[in-house]
Amino acid sequence: MKPPVDEHDHVEAPARKPVVASPLARFGETRHLGLVVALVLLAAVGLLTVPDTFATTSNMVSILSLAATIGVITVGMTFVIIGGGIDLSVGAIMALASVWATTLATQSYGPFVMIVCAVLVGTGAGLVNGLLISYGRMVPFIATLAMLVAARGLAQRMSDRRTQLVQQGNEMIVELSTSRVLGIPLLVYIFALVVIAGWVLLNRTTFGRRTYAVGGNPEAARLAGIDVRRHTVMLYGLSGLCCGIAAVLIMARTTTGSSTHGDLYELDAIAAVIIGGTLLTGGRGSIIGSILGLLIFTVITNLFILNGLNTSDQLVAKGLIIVVAVLLQRRSLESRT
Repeated sequence: MKPPVDEHDHVEAPARKPVVASPLARFGETRHLGLVVALVLLAAVGLLTVPDTFATTSNMVSILSLAATIGVITVGMTFVIIGGGIDLSVGAIMALASVWATTLATQSYGPFVMIVCAVLVGTGAGLVNGLLISYGRMVPFIATLAMLVAARGLAQRMSDRRTQLVQQGNEMIVELSTSRVLGIPLLVYIFALVVIAGWVLLNRTTFGRRTYAVGGNPEAARLAGIDVRRHTVMLYGLSGLCCGIAAVLIMARTTTGSSTHGDLYELDAIAAVIIGGTLLTGGRGSIIGSILGLLIFTVITNLFILNGLNTSDQLVAKGLIIVVAVLLQRRSLESRT
């Protein structure tokens, strides 16, 4: 049955003729300004507590390099959560992709095949998540939890629980971390390109508009002519693609593929998205907010390391930040209703 024209246009028209807002206006949203203020306060803490090491160029590059890998995953997670889902398997998928790409059989074909392998493995695992959720009618939490366990187990089996080194002749992958342009590693530029591509896809394309529609009200989106199930599969495939790219970056940083890569990355990515203002119920969120949330967590981690503080205290601090962010979200929703 063909959807009513007016309902179809209600969803599609904004994508064809997006409302052009200035970058300053978008950046000036309250939640983004609050995140910027939080970053400034954290920077002030760093300058007060460790002035000799925090403000150095090497430390800034270290923060960006640390944020790059989780940041790529965070971009994919933002799409999934805005679309009304959740993905607990991103860390395990990244580990599986890194292990698969660093097996001796794969490495024998050279660095380009290794990169393609990591991207295909990540995307394939993401599509499996999407198919289970959309057509298998599984709850996203359960489907991605099962993928987390299965992907981590498969990675352990393939590597025999051993760390696999990037072999000689494949140095091009390692150079993504060691080579620098204007003093910044190439992997940071890759991260920036993923963020820009994600922003454009979410804010300037039909795919992005449909993502907001599906997350906000799946039934209304279906009545408007959107294939909700197919779109959900594509969202999880996109998340898997980001995991594959992140696997390449982690291989570049560590020169290894390991089943232990990405441990708890899913929690860091979800936390960054929540801090950035994306609703866990879907339908609202932004790439800029997610990246600002990621930078806040990365700077906190950096400050704890520089000040020699206990990592367990760091986890407690992150947990408290997540609780506060969720409570603020709930209060904001209640005030609107």
